[in-house]
Amino acid sequence: MTRLSHALFSLGQTVATPGALAALDEAAINALALLRRHQTGDWGDLPPEDWESNQQAVECGWRILSNYPLTTGERIWIITEADRSVTTLLLPEEY
Repeated sequence: MTRLSHALFSLGQTVATPGALAALDEAAINALALLRRHQTGDWGDLPPEDWESNQQAVECGWRILSNYPLTTGERIWIITEADRSVTTLLLPEEY
C-alpha cells in the first residue's frame, strides 16, 4: 500500500457531481489533492483486497475506485473508467 510520486494512469476528462463539489467545499478540501492521491495509487479508505483489485485494474485497464473520508463525515468516491476517458468525483449515494 505504497503511494508513488508519479501518475499511474491517465484521468481523462475530470468531472464532479454537484453533491461532491458541495461536500469538498464544506470540508475545505481541494479536489486536485484527492485526484493526485487517486492517480498515484493512494486509494484512500479501502480494504486490502480492494487495493489489490485497483492495482490489477491499473495493469489490466479496468475501472479504478478510491474512497476518501472528509472531515465533515461525508465520503468522496473517485472513479476512473476502464477506458481512462473520464474520472468522476461523486458521493457514494450518487452512484
